[in-house]
Parts: sequence; structure tokens; C-alpha cells
Amino acid sequence: MTEPAPYTSADIHLIQRIIPHRYPFLLIDKVRDIVPFKGAVGIKNVTFNEPHFQGHFPSEPIMPGVTIVEAMAQTSAVVVGISMNVVDRKLLTYFMGIDACKFRRKVVPGDVLELHVTVKRGGGKIWKFLGQAMVEGQLCAEAEFTAMMDLQD
Repeated sequence: MTEPAPYTSADIHLIQRIIPHRYPFLLIDKVRDIVPFKGAVGIKNVTFNEPHFQGHFPSEPIMPGVTIVEAMAQTSAVVVGISMNVVDRKLLTYFMGIDACKFRRKVVPGDVLELHVTVKRGGGKIWKFLGQAMVEGQLCAEAEFTAMMDLQD
């Protein structure tokens, strides 16, 4: 088994070296507290300039719940990329399931969304995570999700 990549945090440049997502669908700005095969905390600075706010909703911008879950998944993909040491390789991540998903608080422009993800099972192609999205210590959303990691090279 390959040793994990030697990173405990990832800025936007390292994130883009690990996951293929780009604007307008790259939903994390950095990842901190990375512990390979265990978890991390993703950071999303929510701004009014994001394209989904044009229609969700023009008079009351609210970050769509599905994008919050996607941001948790992108954070998880960075954890996998570091754990499997696949920086600068083509790693694709596919959702397989989302369970026990609940939304507790609106996420709005100006919020700093913290995406706490914990590995429940992983190490091969199939990984399972617990994610909790927080703003200022308040739980906004939570979900368990399963993903398949497909290394393309």
C-alpha cells in the first residue's frame, strides 16, 4: 500500500490537483485538519456571486441543500486523494448513495461553511463517510454518503 501524501491541509491549488471539479461546481475553498483514512474539515466561503443564487432564490439567497452535500463529498474526495496519494493523477468520484440526510439551518451569503467529514469505511474503491456542515458552531446539514473512487490512470 502506498503511503499517504504528506499534507494536513489543502489550498485551492492542491484541491485542483486532487479533484477534477472546476467553476462553477468546485464548492470548497480549502481543506484543513486532514488525517489520512480518518477525515478533515472543508471550508466553503459562501458569496452572493455564486451562480445558484440567481434562481435560489432571487429575493432570499439560500445555498441549495444538494450543493451542501456535494461540498461535503468534495471534501471527502480530497481526504481520499491524500490517503491514496493520488495528487496529480486523475481521480474521479461517483456518488453511490446518500443516507440519513437532514437539513437544519439555512446557509446564506456571508457564511463560512465548515464541512466536517469522517471516514466510516475506506481504503479501496468504495468509501463511506459521515458529513456534518456547520456555520458558527451550528449544524446546518448532515448526511452519510457512499462513493466509488475511480483512478483513471
